[in-house]
Amino acid sequence: MTTENSQRPSVVVVGGGYAGVNVAKALDDVADVTLVDPKNAFVHNVAAWRALVEPEWLDRIFFPYDRLLAHGTFLRDRAVAVDGRHVTLASGRELAADYVVLASGSSYPFPAKSDEPDTETARARYRDAHEALLAAGRVLLIGAGPSGLELAGEIKAFFPDKHVTVADVSPDILAGPYDQTLRDELRRQLDELGVELQLGSPLTALPAAAPATLAPVAITTEAGDELTADVWYRAFGVTPHTEYLRGALSDARDDRGYVRVDEHLRVIGQDGVFAVGDIADADRDMAGIAGMQAKAVTGTIRNLITGEGEPVAWAAFPPFIAVPLGPEGGAGLLPGHDGVAGAAVIAEVKGRDMMVDNFAGLFDAEPATTR
Repeated sequence: MTTENSQRPSVVVVGGGYAGVNVAKALDDVADVTLVDPKNAFVHNVAAWRALVEPEWLDRIFFPYDRLLAHGTFLRDRAVAVDGRHVTLASGRELAADYVVLASGSSYPFPAKSDEPDTETARARYRDAHEALLAAGRVLLIGAGPSGLELAGEIKAFFPDKHVTVADVSPDILAGPYDQTLRDELRRQLDELGVELQLGSPLTALPAAAPATLAPVAITTEAGDELTADVWYRAFGVTPHTEYLRGALSDARDDRGYVRVDEHLRVIGQDGVFAVGDIADADRDMAGIAGMQAKAVTGTIRNLITGEGEPVAWAAFPPFIAVPLGPEGGAGLLPGHDGVAGAAVIAEVKGRDMMVDNFAGLFDAEPATTR
């Protein structure tokens, strides 16, 4: 809480993903911000597939948290219990704040996301996965959502001679609230790249080999098709990180583990506690949406601190998405763009630089106090 020695309200941000780093940075000038995350660096997961196929990108996707805040504090620790505005860390330390922003994000299978807390260990794991991919002639991707399609495009763009198969139980690619014309365009480009699609029939079992490792894979679909590969990747399975919530905060979770929030992204029934990004039930799990929710919440908290405005309402975005298929391919639905955005547009907005430069400017502070 605000102390006698400080006129600045306190904010604890739990989680340093896309939403968390933007909230912490935006409030650093008006509040005593404490950012809590078990990793020592932010990982730009949007570019993780690029780092898999081209390891030089590993130097561009890790951003040390101690370069984020000019005034606030980064604590390398893990929240193990959050009840209202009280946060208990794995170290035993307890934090109390005027505002708590829950931004703990979600887990997703490696290499799309890494759960390694140490940057060098994570880098080494990506390099090992790259070597496994290099040695593979046939690649199997299970999941035809955005992640699986992007990986298929990356592999074929950098290693056109590899045979890539994308399998999914759905009858078409890219399940979700997207116009069919987008799916048709992506399928056209995937066909040009030589990507094989196996859709509409469940697998009898997942491969016994660990994902992203070099090992013989042979599985079948219920329709009787046999799929073989030298390496496979799991491109499905988002799990929100909300297991640490206690009391009324735990009760605010829905049956999938997402946190129910109101129109201002406040946790239902809570005062001064917000949930943003992948853990909130307000919108889809996307890095861009997490960043926009961060802006809404920081706007609300700034207005509460300064008394100069009203809480900022969140309105769910219409379906939009950018799906690169390598640096120069892909398609999407973008705000302000009529119809399907083609390869040239997607390459410009995402595919070539994978939005890395957006974060170089965010992590530009002189080292803050790190404990």
